[in-house]
Amino acid sequence: MARRRRRACIALFLVLLFAFGTLMGLRTLKAPDGLPALGPGLELAPFERRPEGAPAAPPPPPPPPRTAGPASAPGPAPAEAAPAPGPGPRVYADLHAFYYSWYGSPRREGHYVHWDHVMVPHWDPKISASYPRGRHSPPDDLGSSFYPELGPYSSRDPDVLREHMTQLREAAIGVLVLSWYPPGMADDNGEPSDDLVPAILDTAHQYNIQVAFHIQPYKGRDDITLHDNIKYIIDTYGSHGAFYRYKNSMGKSLPLFYIYDSYLTSPEAWAHLLTPNGPHSIRNTPYDGVFIALLVEEGHTHDILAAGFDGMYTYFASNGFSFGSSHQNWKAVKNFCDANNLLFIPSVGPGYIDTSIRPWNNHNTRNRVNGKYYETALQAALMVRPEIVSITSFNEWHEGTQIEKAVPKKTPTRLYLDYLPHQPSLYLELTRRWAEHFIKEKEQWLM
Repeated sequence: MARRRRRACIALFLVLLFAFGTLMGLRTLKAPDGLPALGPGLELAPFERRPEGAPAAPPPPPPPPRTAGPASAPGPAPAEAAPAPGPGPRVYADLHAFYYSWYGSPRREGHYVHWDHVMVPHWDPKISASYPRGRHSPPDDLGSSFYPELGPYSSRDPDVLREHMTQLREAAIGVLVLSWYPPGMADDNGEPSDDLVPAILDTAHQYNIQVAFHIQPYKGRDDITLHDNIKYIIDTYGSHGAFYRYKNSMGKSLPLFYIYDSYLTSPEAWAHLLTPNGPHSIRNTPYDGVFIALLVEEGHTHDILAAGFDGMYTYFASNGFSFGSSHQNWKAVKNFCDANNLLFIPSVGPGYIDTSIRPWNNHNTRNRVNGKYYETALQAALMVRPEIVSITSFNEWHEGTQIEKAVPKKTPTRLYLDYLPHQPSLYLELTRRWAEHFIKEKEQWLM
């Protein structure tokens, strides 16, 4: 009898000990109090890694079937054929993101475009000999250090365009700054894509996003050809509801154009186009606009002013790479712009790594540090009280500056970088958080 009572007591003790241990274990899983929030808002959820080969999330449902019509040339399907999205999160026209529509895939183009980017050789043959050469081989080997959630997509895919606009809207970005070449022209690794602009405008309009143009340095670009480009863009796209216009200090709403590598043309030549008395000036004509030059070197500030530009941007996401991209110089640049009635548009990025296409350029790599690099850049931009902040980039995958969703990916020959331990949407969430902070700050500046 005594033995049974002893066994019962021991069993009861073990049950109580197990229950106590379980409660203490659960308590330790609770997040500790006092942890600092990431950025100016709520904390971000960790990303659950999906095992290689596990099924992905189901794709979005296809759009409703199109009505039969006359045959047309190959190209993007009309974006307005899909149902328009319902009201979504607010976007801000003072937040711009550089966007690239140069990607192609076998499903749309019959082959990969840009994802198979060449490895650019160093200009010094002795250095170049130490690094790999050749072209990337998608879908497992991309010209990128990260792997897109959408895979190596085509920019002409209407589903991709809609997903991109959804992500831009999630990030509160109100203006998509489209990398643009004239009809029939493209960069060395791309194909002409001006015919895609109508689909981009139509899709952006459905999501309350506007489109500005980032004019690239095509062969032969100068003040005369740019005059023709501006006339073409305004005549062709200027009446679209998504075409972006900026209200200047005089109260006029004018198209805004970013001019990449503007320093390749002399200030004297630009002045022919951009000053009121230039021989082929567009000032005070139907083709007038707000023209933003690229600031690289310190001396470019005076060149940009003399050329007749309306402002300057810094583009590069690698802090310290150039005078313009160095955060420590932004206050002085903003003071110069304020004194000369110019816009200063600092460009911020989440990081930089282009070694998939420039394997010798690792000294310019900037680690993302789980979003801290991006937040540091955003903070530096807001410190100078800009009218507009630009983001480099939404989807420049080659240089690793994208805020578009990326996922973990491992192949037999590649291990891609990712956003772990955070979700693929990390940089979209950070962008919205800082955008809302930016708008609140601007309201205080104007008081």
